[in-house]
Amino acid sequence: MMKNTTPIQYFVLSNDEIASVFEQVADLLEIQEENYYRIRAYREAAQTIRSLERSVKNILQLEGRAGLEKLPHIGQHLSLSIEELLQTGELSLLKQLLVDISPEDVFKLIPGIGDVLAHRVQQELGIETLEELELAAHTGKLDAVPGFGSGRTRLVRDALETILNRSSRQRIRVNRWREIQAAYTRPPIALILDIDAEYRHLAAAGQLPVITPRRFNPTGKRWLPIMHVERDGWWFSALYSNTARAHELGKTHDWVVIYYERNGHQGQCTVVTETRGEQRGQRVVRG
Repeated sequence: MMKNTTPIQYFVLSNDEIASVFEQVADLLEIQEENYYRIRAYREAAQTIRSLERSVKNILQLEGRAGLEKLPHIGQHLSLSIEELLQTGELSLLKQLLVDISPEDVFKLIPGIGDVLAHRVQQELGIETLEELELAAHTGKLDAVPGFGSGRTRLVRDALETILNRSSRQRIRVNRWREIQAAYTRPPIALILDIDAEYRHLAAAGQLPVITPRRFNPTGKRWLPIMHVERDGWWFSALYSNTARAHELGKTHDWVVIYYERNGHQGQCTVVTETRGEQRGQRVVRG
């Protein structure tokens, strides 16, 4: 019997994004007053992951968990967590911590929200997650809570955008040499446009798996198609944009976010329909 040699498909998560998950776990463990050494383990692991020149995804693909365990501060337990993140896009420990910790404690992680305001938000709006808090900040509901004005709400909204945005652009630490190198290690524009066209065709035909986005989805509707595919040595993940800006402009079924990775080089871009100029009506790549 021949062995199945189909390669495992991993989510396109950058080192920075994985490190951010570990830092969020450490923050939540600290709220629970967990063991100091357990908290430090997650913070040190996050620092290690951020400092790597190679992507941990590439290490896992080529060397397995043994390759991850060779890294400083990454033992067997944390290597399993990294593998879970890359295989599922989520970390069960983080999900459990968010269940175990009260909404008020979670809200206190946000700049501008202390004990009193966290209690008011939970009691008056009846919300329990950061995604619901972000929706309230964008719809004006948060402004109605005593203690919140336009300035504080803007602070909360900006902080949540940073925390909840999977790309975490503000936390990516790369030097100029790596930025220049990355400019020469992105897929050709024609290939990106092909992926965009394939995604939109399959999404319209109902031939893609559909996920339930946590952000800007108060009814919990399962609506967001997602596609993972390999082309010309590149691994792609494509999905419609679910950002605040996309919702505000009614572009959630036009803007397509495409993540790509090859040989440790990762990035993302957004394909949109141009609305002005000579390319009006055409699909163009942004970012």
